[in-house]
Amino acid sequence: MIAKLEGVSKEYRLGDQRIVALEKTDLIMNLGELLLIIGPSGSGKTTLLSLLGCVIYPTTGKLWVNDILVNDLNQKELAYLRLSTIGFVFQNFNLLAPLNAEQNVMLPLQLKSMNKKEAQLKVDEALQLVGMNDRRKNLPKELSGGQQQRISIARALVSDPKLILCDEPTAALDKDSMHIVMNELRSLADKGKAVAVVTHDPRLREFAHRIIEVNNGIVTETNDSSKLSLS
Repeated sequence: MIAKLEGVSKEYRLGDQRIVALEKTDLIMNLGELLLIIGPSGSGKTTLLSLLGCVIYPTTGKLWVNDILVNDLNQKELAYLRLSTIGFVFQNFNLLAPLNAEQNVMLPLQLKSMNKKEAQLKVDEALQLVGMNDRRKNLPKELSGGQQQRISIARALVSDPKLILCDEPTAALDKDSMHIVMNELRSLADKGKAVAVVTHDPRLREFAHRIIEVNNGIVTETNDSSKLSLS
């Protein structure tokens, strides 16, 4: 187990109005699985991902990530937990345009003040893992969408996080690139990482070990084995 939600909800106040983004939820996420979080826009799935990513605190309930009770952490401790335990992959890649692929992957290690020799070895390993060694000197604008997303996965991997969180990672990709990226993410889960993928795209179901659906802030789990053909 890498994360556990126990009666967790998230609410926001807008004047006198109470907006419930996520109803009370019990959920366990395990190492070695790709968890697909599927649902329409505005359903609450990104809120759930933000909770798992220690970006926001729960309104009610208890949240544990890597055996640490997130509710009790201050902002500095929360930031350290994110940096040491969690890798993020975003829809729009979020690569820095002036930096080449290798330099983009290096960034998390620079934030951790890792020595240059050790950092370079880890960058080499991460690029090798996603098959992008030959593109390490390319700027983001010189890469296809699928290649940029693979670089962003390498950046998420370089600090060896236990938990990888992906927010619509294939939304900007064509079909072929989508399959490459999802096969990469599935492979990481099969090798022991915990991978959560938020999407509204039902085509990604085939890559999941487990699927949960979020609708109007309510989380339900599906056990339809026909959707788990790679398990």
